Amino acid sequence: MKLDEHAVSAEDVKRDTVGMLVGNSFVGLIMTLLAFSGLVFFFDNQFEQVNTLKRQFWLAMVVVCSLRFTDSLYWKYSLSHTTYNPSPVFIRFSLGLYVTGTIWALYAITLHPTMGTVELAASMVVLAAMSGGAGTVLSPSIVLVSFYSTALLVPMSICALIDDNKQFFILGVLGFVFWAGIFISAFRYNRFFLQTVQIKANYSILREKMEHERIATEKVNRLLVETNEKLDASNANLENEVKKRTADIFRLSNRDALTNLLNRNGFLEHLNSLLDASNAIHNSLAIVFIDLDGFKQVNDSLGHKVGDIVLAEIAARLQKYSEKNHLARWGGDEFLAVIPYATVDTAKAVAHAMRSSVTVPIIASDNQITLDATIGIAMYPEHGETAVDLIQQADLTMYDQKRKQRGSVGVFSGALHEEIKREQHLCERLRSAISNGELTVYYQPIIDVKSDKVASVEALLRWQCDDESVSPVIFIPLAEKSGLMPEIGAWVLNRALIDLSHWHFTSHLRLSVNVSIAQLIDDNFLKILDSALEGCQLDVRRLCLEITESVFANNAELVTNRLIQLKDRNIKVSIDDFGTGYSSLHRLQSVPFDFIKIDRSFVQNTSEESDTIIRATLLMAREFGCKTIAEGIETEAQREHLAALGTDYLQGFYYAKPMSASNFITWYNENY
Repeated sequence: MKLDEHAVSAEDVKRDTVGMLVGNSFVGLIMTLLAFSGLVFFFDNQFEQVNTLKRQFWLAMVVVCSLRFTDSLYWKYSLSHTTYNPSPVFIRFSLGLYVTGTIWALYAITLHPTMGTVELAASMVVLAAMSGGAGTVLSPSIVLVSFYSTALLVPMSICALIDDNKQFFILGVLGFVFWAGIFISAFRYNRFFLQTVQIKANYSILREKMEHERIATEKVNRLLVETNEKLDASNANLENEVKKRTADIFRLSNRDALTNLLNRNGFLEHLNSLLDASNAIHNSLAIVFIDLDGFKQVNDSLGHKVGDIVLAEIAARLQKYSEKNHLARWGGDEFLAVIPYATVDTAKAVAHAMRSSVTVPIIASDNQITLDATIGIAMYPEHGETAVDLIQQADLTMYDQKRKQRGSVGVFSGALHEEIKREQHLCERLRSAISNGELTVYYQPIIDVKSDKVASVEALLRWQCDDESVSPVIFIPLAEKSGLMPEIGAWVLNRALIDLSHWHFTSHLRLSVNVSIAQLIDDNFLKILDSALEGCQLDVRRLCLEITESVFANNAELVTNRLIQLKDRNIKVSIDDFGTGYSSLHRLQSVPFDFIKIDRSFVQNTSEESDTIIRATLLMAREFGCKTIAEGIETEAQREHLAALGTDYLQGFYYAKPMSASNFITWYNENY
């Protein structure tokens, strides 16, 4: 295990290692003396010289253990001095251990030839038990435990393996098996020790963990000297510890790191429990979906650091209106709240209070930031019975409110549900509208004021879905939202150019085709356009592409470059709905447009203010060398008025409604 260097220093690790090694050495030294004494004095040899050698080994072991015992007492005394240096203590302990292990090894090698079967077996059992105990007690130091277990078991095991008496062979094999098991356990418990040190530094629970270590050590000792069943029990205990720590991590994973609110997982789990409780006592509750208005601009203009400060402040404000664990950060700048025992009026009141708290200016890094919030509400059980359904209904309500009026509060309704279902149905049908032959291009003429003749036609898309004629006001936004606009727009462009190529009654008629922002910024747009023109063999100057001012609101630089590429191809460009978009004058300066279409709202309005806007538009168009088209002409009075003001072209129901290609040919032949 690799320790967190910011949490645990090398000095802390060494101090804890010394504490573990030396602190547990008292019992170990006593057990060493008792075990060694038992082997020396319990088994008398018939040769006095051998017995003398055994006593000499015993005396050496007594001296070493006494010195180590004295050194351990000195260390225990030093614990009261917080400045004691653990390095010398560790060095002395290591030297004592090396000498002790060496005496055991020499004892085994020297006296093995004189041992009988019983003495050899007893010696192997004692050495295995001592090595097993050392495997856990010395586990803080891999070097020490490796040396000591090897010194105790390997020499005696080798001697048994190579002994002429084949009865000793199985003892040698068992010795190596014990040595391998102890070695593996030592590595495992070394990792466990390091984990304990880490937990101590991070969570200040050294006493509890050391107690756990002591219990685990005792279990391991019993496992090594008793049965495999106890080893399984110890492993089960360790698995429980892992499960406990996993549960802790799971609890932490349910919190949002920035705001300390519940995250998605935590909120869903908590909401499900609240729904179960509400269902049991037949109570209602409300789900409040909060989306911040204007937060994206904060991140884009002031950076994510300021954005994080703002989110934390908003979270703190919203918490004042919700109970503990009843508010969550759903993601980005979206928050979710649950209000138990709420009616619709209660939920709306809380939602308005939350919105009011959001609108209070926030000071973040010397910046004053003012936001708003759009909120959707769903009620249990009226609007749904599951957490996912309720959150989805509140989310849809919020988006519907944002579309209608930002900074408002709305409650889910059956009508909204039906509207959403209808939108989903139309989106699915729209995906196959081209292949099913449901789309048709209609044409509306644009009249030259001076000659009173047709100068061009505008291609307008129509959709017949089963027996219903779906308005472009409905299906065009759906196509843009669902990403179908590039494909549909390409079909309209190809269909309109094919129709134009088939009209032989005039060779000068221009064609106007509307192009959406999704088409214009599509990487394949120019390739599709060039292919369509090449296939129809038409003069490119007869094609005019209409765009709205709003296309410059997204990726203005790319849009400007794309329009310049169109002009390089001699394709004419028209601004549609002029005066209702944004940065009109600036765009007229940067992109050479050919036509400006005056929006029907100014034509239909007979006030002096509308005339002022029209005159200003005409003046700007003349200054920039553009022609003007007034759309929405429905009466003779409007025609005369716009012609008198100086408009170049007129378009509207007064001349003709949009019609199919065949009907347009008939209309043209009848009128011209």
